Amino acid sequence: MPQSLLRVRGLRTEFRSPRGSWFPVVNGVDLRLEAGETLAVVGESGCGKSMLAYSIMRLVPRPLGRPAGGEVLLGGRDLLQLSEREMRAVRGRDVSMIFQEPMTSLNPLMPVGEQVSESIREHESCTSGEAARRALELLDLVGIPEPAKRFGQYPHHLSGGMRQRVMIAIALACRPKVLIADEPTTALDVTIQAQVLALLDRLKREMGMGIILITHDLGVVAEWAQRVMVMYAGRKVEEASAEEFFGGPAHPYSRALLASVPSPELVLADGDHELTEIAGTVPPLDRLPQGCAFAGRCPRVQDRCGEEQPVLRPFGSEGRMVACLRADSPRAGEIGR
Repeated sequence: MPQSLLRVRGLRTEFRSPRGSWFPVVNGVDLRLEAGETLAVVGESGCGKSMLAYSIMRLVPRPLGRPAGGEVLLGGRDLLQLSEREMRAVRGRDVSMIFQEPMTSLNPLMPVGEQVSESIREHESCTSGEAARRALELLDLVGIPEPAKRFGQYPHHLSGGMRQRVMIAIALACRPKVLIADEPTTALDVTIQAQVLALLDRLKREMGMGIILITHDLGVVAEWAQRVMVMYAGRKVEEASAEEFFGGPAHPYSRALLASVPSPELVLADGDHELTEIAGTVPPLDRLPQGCAFAGRCPRVQDRCGEEQPVLRPFGSEGRMVACLRADSPRAGEIGR
């Protein structure tokens, strides 16, 4: 089989608690990403999605956090073994990231065109004029109107949608192999959201990139992703093709996520909407229970769920994985119950 574009094995990242002890925020996560593929990483806030991205990018804040094991293989190199100088050469060139909030990610004191140019100059040997020309082309590529005019403007001059496009231009400046998009359409209206996602999908196909799309929006996942990975309490609990996931998720948490999404079928006769909520909250990562972290919220919990930590295992078709002690005995019509 051809080598995956990105391969993560047993990745573990720890944070220090106020009491001084270390606890995992990313706990033994495996993933693979192929060229031309979008892998969606989903789950509630606090499940470890963004921290997974920061761990891959080696952006975990120190001394609060630290890498604690695993491999991040890109082009045959383990990124966790690189020096910080070597890693700076990788970020932006081989793997790039679009952060959640462009207004806090962009430099408010630098024109947006210069910020795109700076990314090019950082990784490639070219003159300032050549970098500026390519930056202008990138602003045009990501659909910013009047790019020559916008080139010299500051982030606060631009709308939220245009700031997000500038972030995309910076991330794509050196044609990376892997793009991590962390909630790339947060706070954008529906029309702009669709435009941004369509842009990413088109550029992915044109450049042969792989995209890790971190999102809580399952509608976005259904439209744009080829595979889905579900995280809960720092662990991967399910992985499946998008078709399999939406056709019938195997993990009770995945089923609950899908059941909580509004749909036209849930509109009642009086016009109200019947929604299914997931009872409880994600447990604190520094105080996880002994067994399954979802046991306290699970409608199918058994006594052994509080004692045994489920491990990922193959489930059904090739490549599908689930970490649940009861995933082998689903009951028809149980989604959301």
